[in-house]
Amino acid sequence: MTSTDSLDALTPEADQIELCQERIGYRFRDVGLLRSALTHASGASHRLESNERLEFLGDAVLGFTICDWLFQEHQEYLEGELTQIKSAVVSRRVCARVSRQLQLEECLILGKGMRQSAGVPRSLLSDVYEAIIAAIYLDSGLSAAREFILRTIGEELDAAVEGHSIGNYKSALQQLSQREHGSAPTYRLLSETGPDHSKLFQIAAEIKNRKFTPAWGKTKKDAEQRAAGNAMAELRGEEPPYSD
Repeated sequence: MTSTDSLDALTPEADQIELCQERIGYRFRDVGLLRSALTHASGASHRLESNERLEFLGDAVLGFTICDWLFQEHQEYLEGELTQIKSAVVSRRVCARVSRQLQLEECLILGKGMRQSAGVPRSLLSDVYEAIIAAIYLDSGLSAAREFILRTIGEELDAAVEGHSIGNYKSALQQLSQREHGSAPTYRLLSETGPDHSKLFQIAAEIKNRKFTPAWGKTKKDAEQRAAGNAMAELRGEEPPYSD
């Protein structure tokens, strides 16, 4: 007997559970865990049978996974910057958006009247995503939960990192330069062009005697950020993103 055979195949719940497994790309050994993860308090005979406890655990697993990934993959960031990125990803808004992308709304087991013309409330979508994380964790362990998290929230995570980096290239370069070279980077104005009301500035970052690819910007501050971005890329052996 397969795991799904343990449920009455004729019940709407069984259909929702099967649909959910297809949409999340994971099959449960214990489908009872998934049924609990999908069950809102309004659709449970007792609140202990709802997804509230799983949501509590899933929130912790999600937070740990994102923190661990950031710590391992972005060693140039300090604690405060890591916290900012993590907070941008581990939010109810992002979790709800991922739920919508996975089309989990149809999989929720709700009480009568919970489905509204405007759709399921965002808080329910956020909760079910975290509850599913916990269910996978309990079913197969941290590795499986991590794979699911990074696969489904990866684009949001990359966007948060990129958004943070764009505004913090100078900060990241400062930290890297101090740590690895013992000195702060400098920025050299190479050229400026255009009328006074619409100037463009070309600036290059330098660390000790090494000069990096310059970048243009509409302000000196913007050009310095882009120049720092070029330097960060070249230090990683990558093509400078602002070389034109």
